[in-house]
Amino acid sequence: MFATQRGVTKDSASTIYLRPENAQGEYLNFLNVLRTMRTKLPFSIGQIGKAFRNEITPGNFTFRTIEFEQMEYQTFCKKGDDVGLYEYFKNYGIEFFEFLGLPKEHLRFHDHEKLAHYAKAACDIEYLFPFGWGEINGTHNRRDFDLRRHQEFSGKSMEYFDAETKERYIPYVIESTYGLDRLVLAVLFEALVEEELEGGDTRQVLKINPSLAPIKVNVLPLIKKRHTEKAQEVYRELTKHFMVSYDDAGNIGRRYRRGDAVGIPYAVTIDDSTLENGTLTVRERDSMQQVTVTVEKLKSYLNESIGIM
Repeated sequence: MFATQRGVTKDSASTIYLRPENAQGEYLNFLNVLRTMRTKLPFSIGQIGKAFRNEITPGNFTFRTIEFEQMEYQTFCKKGDDVGLYEYFKNYGIEFFEFLGLPKEHLRFHDHEKLAHYAKAACDIEYLFPFGWGEINGTHNRRDFDLRRHQEFSGKSMEYFDAETKERYIPYVIESTYGLDRLVLAVLFEALVEEELEGGDTRQVLKINPSLAPIKVNVLPLIKKRHTEKAQEVYRELTKHFMVSYDDAGNIGRRYRRGDAVGIPYAVTIDDSTLENGTLTVRERDSMQQVTVTVEKLKSYLNESIGIM
């Protein structure tokens, strides 16, 4: 536990302890979830929350910090099913990272040679940061250690009753934990690039997966005086379905560049064609290719392009 002081003054301060991991809350709530959800094994409890470590040498941007965000699954299962679930979550981690845009050649498994006393198996997924390989996920087969210890010290049975086999047993736990801060750092390292364009010009572009981009669409009136009214109409409609930005400052090229630098996947330009025949131009961030789409079909086109079903 991370000990620190909490109080208005030094004399009135109390020693408090900050949790080094999130998992214990999920073990404590195992029976509550089992009963209220009326579920059967195997099932998972997922959560996200703060954890704290008294790191001696924090550094490498947000890779190693005293306070950080954890995302995790604790999957409860029958002994015998644990090996298959352990392998599933290891492979799922790689697939998840690839979906977010981390290339396979920058990812690797690192199996633990020395195991903790409670572990049956343990493996990290590491990403190749500019400063070297670093852990961004850990998957562990914790056996029945945690629930058994809670039962031992609380006096409360943590057994699961299998209605089909009529067995009572304490479940095994497969834990898969992701460091959110480290994952965001990896995505940024991978996505932020400087490209050389034709004519010797350059642009900064954040090639983040469109499903991750906070702002999906940038609405741009080509000429402020002439196209603002229609552009704001398109903007208001899009805000019902997406996170949208509106930019009318400077020439269109500079506005494209600003959107590229913060990772907005699509730019929608309203021009004379929009006023005359209801068509507008949609520009894709990474390729810079442009297509003509009608106002009526704009939402469905963006849904399909971003990957929203």
